[in-house]
Amino acid sequence: MTIKRIFRFALLALISTGVLLGGCTPARNATPEQQVERVWPEPPEQPRIRFEKSISSAEDLGIEKSFWKRLGEFITGASSTRLVRPMAVVMDTRNEIMYVADPGARGVHRFNLHDSSYKLLYREKNLPLTSPVGMALGPDNQVFIADSGLGQLFVATPDADFLSPVKLEPGPQQPTGVLFEQATGYLYIVDTTEHAIKVYSGAGSLVRQFGRRGHGPGEFNFPTALWQDRQGHLLVTDSLNFRIQKLDTGGRFISRFGQLGDASGDMSRPKGVATDSSGHVYVVDSMFHAFQIFDDTGELLLILGSQGHGAGEFWLPTGIFIAPDDRIYISDSHNRRVQIFRYIGGKP
Repeated sequence: MTIKRIFRFALLALISTGVLLGGCTPARNATPEQQVERVWPEPPEQPRIRFEKSISSAEDLGIEKSFWKRLGEFITGASSTRLVRPMAVVMDTRNEIMYVADPGARGVHRFNLHDSSYKLLYREKNLPLTSPVGMALGPDNQVFIADSGLGQLFVATPDADFLSPVKLEPGPQQPTGVLFEQATGYLYIVDTTEHAIKVYSGAGSLVRQFGRRGHGPGEFNFPTALWQDRQGHLLVTDSLNFRIQKLDTGGRFISRFGQLGDASGDMSRPKGVATDSSGHVYVVDSMFHAFQIFDDTGELLLILGSQGHGAGEFWLPTGIFIAPDDRIYISDSHNRRVQIFRYIGGKP
């Protein structure tokens, strides 16, 4: 009997036993955290943040695998749709496509809820990324990805099969945070080892840069993440100065808050930063396994999280993205998942 006939016989045997037929498998049960109604602050306080769901793979979003994908995973024992070490996440403006930058998978996961499709995106010729750590929404629901290892920026689109490089001249040394400014079409890139923010035109030429290494206003010590609030101000995670700085788009200092420590409101390893519709500032701290919420003056309002694996618990969280509908997406990197919360109004 030839190898081909043996494989065909084995495949038919597997199908006949229902191993690979999705219709013969029981429906997936929700994970324990999906079944838990969690809010913060806890009763009797008025809730301000609600847990919605946890996502570790395409199946958690209702995206089913094809027959051949199930066959491949049965043979190899691996799941190609599962998050490995998610570092950054964005959701498009239509709430249809979620992108997750994953250095562990050396690519970007694209979960399309509109057509129930999934793809792990690489560069052309299936070349992997090295260290995709930052993401930002661009025009027409494009997504920019910063690869700190390659020192390059890439762009993903809803339909493309691979990531395209973005030509920047001169390019950054170690891009981490990235921001697209709708009003100007400019790209703001945090260049961590240069301790600076570089601003590029839509054509990829350097318009200006600001920042240098230091501890004073407008100076940085390994900055990492970037967000633009509704007033157009830049919020920068100044990681080894253990603070958040607010600047205008020309780099002029406005304010700052945060200091090294382990008390409430202090910072140890600040990572992602974002704001909700009310202007509250959210700062993810990986060493605290939590995110802290401040008002726009830096006053602490709420801490959410502790080390663990349940709903609202984290293990070295990193990135944060807050959508216009106030859904809060957290990259829970060592739990290999994205947790989704929602700001439901009021002062936390």
